[in-house]
Amino acid sequence: MKVALDPTPFHHEHSLLELPGVVAELGYEWLQLTPHVDMIPFFNHPKANDDLVRRFRRACDDAGVGIASVLPVLRWSGPDEDAREAAVRYWKRAIQITVDLGVQRMNTEFSGRPEKAEESERAFYRSMEELLPIIEREGLDILIDPHPDDFVEEGLAAMRVIRGVNSPNLGMVVVACHQFHMGGDLDRILDEAGDMIRLVHVADTMDHHRSHGLRYITNPPGNPVRVHQHLKIGDGDVDWDQFFGGLDRIGFYDRDTVMVSSVFAENENAREVSRYQLQTMTDHVAKYGK
Repeated sequence: MKVALDPTPFHHEHSLLELPGVVAELGYEWLQLTPHVDMIPFFNHPKANDDLVRRFRRACDDAGVGIASVLPVLRWSGPDEDAREAAVRYWKRAIQITVDLGVQRMNTEFSGRPEKAEESERAFYRSMEELLPIIEREGLDILIDPHPDDFVEEGLAAMRVIRGVNSPNLGMVVVACHQFHMGGDLDRILDEAGDMIRLVHVADTMDHHRSHGLRYITNPPGNPVRVHQHLKIGDGDVDWDQFFGGLDRIGFYDRDTVMVSSVFAENENAREVSRYQLQTMTDHVAKYGK
C-alpha cells in the first residue's frame, strides 16, 4: 500500500513543478496528481505539453516522490452528448500523460447528473466502449468514486455499474468523507466490493443525517444540494475504527493499493494538517494492518 498526499491545498501557493518538493518536505513518499490548471484541469482539455510532462516527472524524481495516481475529473458520463464526446477526447490525452509520467493508476468520478441518471449511465457505458480498449492496452488501473451529486452516489450501486463494464482494469474508490451519501452501510460496501476497492481518500466529515436531518439547513427547504466536508481525521463523525478495521478485513493493506490524505478545509494550516494526517493514518494502519 502507498500512502499519498493530495497537494490541492498547495496549488495556489506553489507552482506545479514545486509540488513534489512540498510533498517530500511534509514526509510523504507519494503524491496524487489532482486537477491542476497547468496539467489536467477540471472538465477541460489537458493543458500540459510533452515538455511539461517530462519536467514534472523529473521534478518528482528529484524530490524522491512517486506519483501514486493521476486524478482527472471529466464529463465522460455527461448526458449532453457534445460534452461527453469532448470528455472522451480529453480522457485520451489524460491517459497519454499518465503513461508518459510512468504511472499505471488513475482515479476519477462518474461525472454524470443525478437528475438524469439513466441518460448518464448510458453515456458512461458509451464512453467506456471507446476508452476501454485503450485502458486495457496500456494496462491502466481506472478507479471510480461515486461522488455526491453524481448519477450514482450509493456505494453498492456504484460497484454494480463498475462491475457491469466487465473489465479487471476498472475498480472503485472509497472516500471516507463521502460515506454518508453512500447508503449508510460502510461495512457492507467494503465487504461486497472487496478487492475492487484499490484506492481510498482519508478525510473526515459531519454526518448530515444527524439531528433529524437538521445539522445543515438550506433555504428554501428541499434544495437538491449535497453537503460534505474534507476535514482532518477526528474533526467529524466518521467512525475511523470501522473504516481502518474494514480495510484490514478486505486485505487492503496487503495489496497494491493507495491511501490518500485529502483534506481541503484548512489551507491556512495545510502543512501541519498534512503532517498530522500522515502520522494518524500510519498509526491507524499499524493498529489494524498486519
